[in-house]
Amino acid sequence: MSTKRTELNLLQRIWLEILWALARLFAVLPYWFKYYVVENLIFFILYYCLRYRMSVVKRNLRQSFPEKSDAELAVIRRRFYLTLAELFVDTVDLAHMTPAKGRRILSVKGLDEHLEKVSGRDWIAMTAHFGCWEYCSFWGIYVPSQIVVAVYHPLESPVADALYKRLRRGDYATPVPMRECLRFYLRHSDKGFDGRNLVMGLIADQNPPRRPDSHWFRFLNQDTIFFDGGEKLALRCHLPVYFVRMDRLRRGRYQMSFVPLYDGVEEVAPNEITERYVRELERVICERPELWMWSHRRWKHKRTHAKR
Repeated sequence: MSTKRTELNLLQRIWLEILWALARLFAVLPYWFKYYVVENLIFFILYYCLRYRMSVVKRNLRQSFPEKSDAELAVIRRRFYLTLAELFVDTVDLAHMTPAKGRRILSVKGLDEHLEKVSGRDWIAMTAHFGCWEYCSFWGIYVPSQIVVAVYHPLESPVADALYKRLRRGDYATPVPMRECLRFYLRHSDKGFDGRNLVMGLIADQNPPRRPDSHWFRFLNQDTIFFDGGEKLALRCHLPVYFVRMDRLRRGRYQMSFVPLYDGVEEVAPNEITERYVRELERVICERPELWMWSHRRWKHKRTHAKR
């Protein structure tokens, strides 16, 4: 993707401001209306009318859980589309966020214990398309001395990309494109960002480009490659790594918890940190399969002559 596409033309700026105004308006609507009227309507459209990526979802579920019956997969599939509809509401709701609202939306399990480990230092939060991953940015509401660096892949649509950056940017988080992730951290590692420690937030379960030296992991019954940027950053800068799990409690309400993957000093084998991430991700998906993003074309790359 070109790095020169940063400025929007006049029409694009107008569309951006219209969409932002609509998002702000939507975000202040009552909870019951957003999560029991709009969410149900979106679910009906996605599941019954558009059948959005239904063939992809069915194929991914069948290949990942060959031991499950068609009836069991159908239940997961329907619940996933409810999650997908809710994610739309969750994401747009970010347009109007306050600390009090953020605390209502997200609770943190083991907050004091985790703070003892990361207080006063930078660390890496490796998360996934599991639950509402956007809520990971709310960590800064609980710990104002740290800011979440939301590492992301720019979207193809410049208007959508600008809107998402605006939704993700706030007092507690700042979006940074993946290609600039390392440079950003090295630039701010000494003094922090606005005087705050950095939490490098990485969504590591996306489908990376295949390289000749790509390492393959066995994940959900399939050979899979993962981004290894989190592991490289951790080893180069001696940063601890945590798997951040987002569990849905009810509509629009989540609980964040942490699983340590790497302490920043341990001697590890190549790909070991990513392997630990993969195993933890697989475990939580098997526990709550409806919360993972099954509509992604996650397994476009097939292992042929690659070496493990």
